[in-house]
Amino acid sequence: MESKGKGQEKPVANNKKAFHDYFIIESYETGIALSGTEVKSLRLGKCSIREAYVQIVDGEAFIYGMNISPYEQGNIFNRDPVRPRKLLLHKREIMKLYGEVQRQGYTIMPLRVYFRDQKAKVEIGLAKGKKLYDKRESIAKKDMKREAEREFRNSFK
Repeated sequence: MESKGKGQEKPVANNKKAFHDYFIIESYETGIALSGTEVKSLRLGKCSIREAYVQIVDGEAFIYGMNISPYEQGNIFNRDPVRPRKLLLHKREIMKLYGEVQRQGYTIMPLRVYFRDQKAKVEIGLAKGKKLYDKRESIAKKDMKREAEREFRNSFK
């Protein structure tokens, strides 16, 4: 009898823009409150978090700008694709994030959406904005690393 693998992840969406525009200081795994048709649409991979951000309102965390396309067979049960969705975090985590955002000028960005053990999860990150020169430096480092890997591969041919 085969056992199901615990902790297996099925990726749905990544936010590459967040890694380019921000330094990610700390990341958290959160659950997300969804309706049934939204979960079905997520399983089909119809999600975008490119323009999404997280805000804390009245002691609760919400994700804004996350686009989950309507499910084709959902008819009247479909919800607004960009409605705010509640993130499921512990109260102490919410208060810690709120304090960091208020005190030090950080922001909270969604980094990726995935399924773990049949549950939809969102990885959020405490982020600090990069300046233009930081972005240039990151691009230069990536180029140097890519070039070094290319030279390494070519040395074995």
